[in-house]
Amino acid sequence: MSVALITGGASGFGAEVARQLVRRGDSVVLCDIDEAGGQAVADELGATFLCCDVSDYEQVVATTNAAEEVHGGLDLVFLNAGISTGCGIAEDFDLQKYRRANGINLDGVVFGAHAAIPALRRRGGGSIVATASMAGLTGTPFDPVYGANKHAVVGLVRALGPALAPDLIRVNAFCPGFAETKIITDIKATLQDSGVPIIPVDVAGRAVLSAFDSSETGQAFLLQAGRDVMVYNFRGIPGPLDESGNPARPADPTGIPTGMAEPPPVT
Repeated sequence: MSVALITGGASGFGAEVARQLVRRGDSVVLCDIDEAGGQAVADELGATFLCCDVSDYEQVVATTNAAEEVHGGLDLVFLNAGISTGCGIAEDFDLQKYRRANGINLDGVVFGAHAAIPALRRRGGGSIVATASMAGLTGTPFDPVYGANKHAVVGLVRALGPALAPDLIRVNAFCPGFAETKIITDIKATLQDSGVPIIPVDVAGRAVLSAFDSSETGQAFLLQAGRDVMVYNFRGIPGPLDESGNPARPADPTGIPTGMAEPPPVT
């Protein structure tokens, strides 16, 4: 039996992943700023609920520590809390909305990972999945700040995967297309009118469990409607050339990449 901590657990992906984890015998701690919704899901599942604003560093650290204390450890962490931005960066820019989106979509993942890593190390390893989005893999002209947040989450995961591998901690991103959650409320009718299929939340939940249980790390798990979840194949960047125009691959003890034709293997 594993112990899982889930942010954004009052609804959507968080609540569904909690249900699926409990059905397979795992213990769950739900975190959300929505006290009524989060407690209702916790009561339904016999889970633990802790109120937490993921954009608040002190709250994230406190609730993560409390979750570990209640259950004696943590094995799985689903950093799922997220919101749409509600503003652009031209005439429609809104500083308060911008900072709120960054606080939840990006700080919430950074703070959550920071707080969880020591607990997972004490457990001898574990798995972190962060909800990014298809918007973290492609351009999103309709919400560029949201896209920037999710690209940052994907970049963070790709960096943390190999960095935490020696600790037996796997870190992956979940990158769904349009799915049945509150985040698409304002555009759901437009999507349906355009014939864009929407991912059922139970399908998304199974994809997250696949990411949890995978041996992969530092990867983005892409889920599109009608397709099986897949590990997204990032294109390698071209490496530098030496003065003769040949590939330069100097030894670098710092671990800082100098460029490569293909991404490095993750072991």
